[in-house]
Amino acid sequence: MNGRFFLISKAFAGLMFLLLGQAGIAAPNYAQREDVQAFINEMVLQHGFDRAYLTQQFAQAKRLDNVLKSISTPAERVLTWKQYRPIFVKEKRIIMGRKFIKDNRALLERAEKTYGVPVEIIAAIIGVESYYGKHTGKYTIFDSLTTLAFDYPPRAKFFKSELSAFLQLSKEEHISIDKMTGSYAGAMGLPQFISSSYRQYAVDFDGDGKRDLWNSLPDVVGSVAHYFSVHGWREGHGIVYRAAVKDKSIVPEKNKLKPYTSIKALHDKGTTVSVSLPNDEQATLLKLKGKYGDEYWLGLKNFYVITRYNHSALYAMAVFQLSQELLK
Repeated sequence: MNGRFFLISKAFAGLMFLLLGQAGIAAPNYAQREDVQAFINEMVLQHGFDRAYLTQQFAQAKRLDNVLKSISTPAERVLTWKQYRPIFVKEKRIIMGRKFIKDNRALLERAEKTYGVPVEIIAAIIGVESYYGKHTGKYTIFDSLTTLAFDYPPRAKFFKSELSAFLQLSKEEHISIDKMTGSYAGAMGLPQFISSSYRQYAVDFDGDGKRDLWNSLPDVVGSVAHYFSVHGWREGHGIVYRAAVKDKSIVPEKNKLKPYTSIKALHDKGTTVSVSLPNDEQATLLKLKGKYGDEYWLGLKNFYVITRYNHSALYAMAVFQLSQELLK
């Protein structure tokens, strides 16, 4: 789910869920709440929405208690690499990914030529995000975002912003909010863009005058590639390499996603990889709990770019390793 995973402890989030509404307790009419009325007023004054339309929509909105529960346990926050990898880098997804590339090679190569992002990376993202369109989410996005914006205080500011972006998107793309479905956190379509990312990075790659991430595969492929390009993908450069670490004391206690040190500095401390990299190349030293014990990796700028789609080292590693399987 790009640009999004919400950092709050499982214990605290569970407590918030209990406090904010247990299953079976009816939620109040959102349109009658002062905070929602203030939001409606903002949308009317700043973005030209019809007050009666928004009032009606919020009166019909449903609080989704399962959304409040789900947000407390994102997989990237509770699983190790040993547990996470088999979810995404498995035979069925690999087979589907190879078929996806075979069936859409001309389109994928056009996107690679346009934006400089490799075919296999684009395909891997779509595979990890939605299983090549099989799992795009069945939540009504308006209900999910309304629930999170007004009944989830730890991230209320973020989700109010996403709700605003969602409503603007529906108007810009002429899509009924009742027909826009996605994940519990508001990600949509095959590439699972959140609303702000959809507005900023989606492209009309099929030239039909609209950006459709549900039904237009060209728009999906082009938008993923465009997202990576805007975030600084370096064409022809490496992504991440397995490392041998001599001095374990230099490994950060918590993985840093952004490159923070040079290859030379790591080499000077006895860290090596099987390829030759420029001494001044910036990298991040990662430690993952794998199937056979601790794994050490050097992530370069392109690895960091993948984490801009989802701020998780596990996610980026899954995308990378799936992409490598798709090349075989």
